[in-house]
Amino acid sequence: MSMKRTNVYADPEDLAIIKEAARRRGISEAEIIRQGIHLAAMANRVWDEPLFSRTFEGPGRTPTRSDVRDAVADAVQSETGQGSAA
Repeated sequence: MSMKRTNVYADPEDLAIIKEAARRRGISEAEIIRQGIHLAAMANRVWDEPLFSRTFEGPGRTPTRSDVRDAVADAVQSETGQGSAA
């Protein structure tokens, strides 16, 4: 992957933290800064489509622990082809 050079201004305290982290991790300061830029870019990315495009019908309330357990058990049974144990 090709990279493009850029200049940024940073607080001296932040740069000191980056320097120490790079030393401890055994990587370059530039690598830590690249990781930070990537995280910032992804956190601010605007997607063309919503993350979830499907909607699901539900009871209109937060499921209880028992509801979740039953739903998981039903899904496992249907995937494994096992009938109910009752």
